[in-house]
Amino acid sequence: MVGYDPEGRCVSTVEAAAAGSASGLVTRVLVSPLDVLKIRFQLQIEQLSSRNPEAKYHGILQAVQRIFREEGLTAFWKGHVPAQFLSVGFGAVQFMTFESLTELMHNVTSFKARDSFVHLVCGGLAACTASVAVQPVDTLRTRFAAQGEPKIYLSLRHAVVTMYQTEGPRTFYRGLTPTLIAIFPYAGLQFFFYNILQQFSKWVIPAEAKNGASIRNLVCGSCAGVVSKSLTYPLDLVKKRLQVGGFEHARAAFGQVRTYGGFLDCVRQIMREEGPGGFFKGLSPSLLKAACSSGLIFFWYELFCSLLCTMRGSESTKRKEG
Repeated sequence: MVGYDPEGRCVSTVEAAAAGSASGLVTRVLVSPLDVLKIRFQLQIEQLSSRNPEAKYHGILQAVQRIFREEGLTAFWKGHVPAQFLSVGFGAVQFMTFESLTELMHNVTSFKARDSFVHLVCGGLAACTASVAVQPVDTLRTRFAAQGEPKIYLSLRHAVVTMYQTEGPRTFYRGLTPTLIAIFPYAGLQFFFYNILQQFSKWVIPAEAKNGASIRNLVCGSCAGVVSKSLTYPLDLVKKRLQVGGFEHARAAFGQVRTYGGFLDCVRQIMREEGPGGFFKGLSPSLLKAACSSGLIFFWYELFCSLLCTMRGSESTKRKEG
């Protein structure tokens, strides 16, 4: 169902956008706590270890307990409103673009729409398109998730106005370069491995066993997310560090803060001060999030597309009978 299928075309481009946005909305509600943990870990300069007395967070369980104790349960959904705008917008643009690109590749080139290579390229390009569209919202989401108490931004409108007045319009696109560098291979590999795993599962599991299709989509999506995130994680960390530039005063309660002059300067500082391991801070919650979010995104997308196909089929049947 993911990608253009010339033999079983069912959903239109608009329907793909609707299914993508709905899947993003549902998934975001479920994985938001893991996202907050990942961002907190990525932005911490100190080593993530209980042996480091200056480190605010040491591990997943300790971080969960401390955030809950200091900020309450709602802290795990900090920045949820901009995050929902991000997920809904990203899901809509990504899947709409992906469906259109795979159809274009099938009709214009010698490649077939179901080829894994096509999914690799189209998945990466679709994600880049979606990233440019929602980058300002992603920056807002990161700022909300990163701020402690007392809050610097009291509302979404307050954040937009304050950032625009104090830092200028370009601040909403901070971290765009590493975002695009990271998202192309991540999303491309995600669609690539999902396609391969789906083909493998259909080879292993008989076609008649349709009852387990939803579970198969969930498992294949989760595995694809974990592999893709593991390979591209350092770039995601650099992006998060750049997005909170100019926001250092709100980070003081979390430990040391740094100012970066750009992508390369950020990479150099992390390597010099934190070592190679600094590029993988927050990897554990990130992989948990990748497994959950990627699996759920494909699961819900396939499910919503199936529902749309069923509804269209029912309407066609009624018209014929009428």
